[in-house]
Amino acid sequence: MEKDSKLLGFVLGAIVPVLAYILIEQGFEFLSNYGLMASSEGDGISRRMRSIGLFAICTILVPFNWAKRNYYDETMRGMILPTLIYVGFWVYKYINVLF
Repeated sequence: MEKDSKLLGFVLGAIVPVLAYILIEQGFEFLSNYGLMASSEGDGISRRMRSIGLFAICTILVPFNWAKRNYYDETMRGMILPTLIYVGFWVYKYINVLF
């Protein structure tokens, strides 16, 4: 696979936020289990899940910045579609809370 291709960008854009979501969620669970953070109950669960999802979507900025520094324009273009899909799903899921 080429370093500067839309396919690589699409794969990075699709996988990085999912892996970040899993890692961030596990980090919150670890902190909650050891009493370093309050456990989420009731309305706090929704707020925590909303925040974790947003943080996970924002992690795409790391590979996007890497591609920008190396002038991989096609890779950056490939990252846009999965990112927009994740953002659209996030807004759709939390539209009642946001507006």
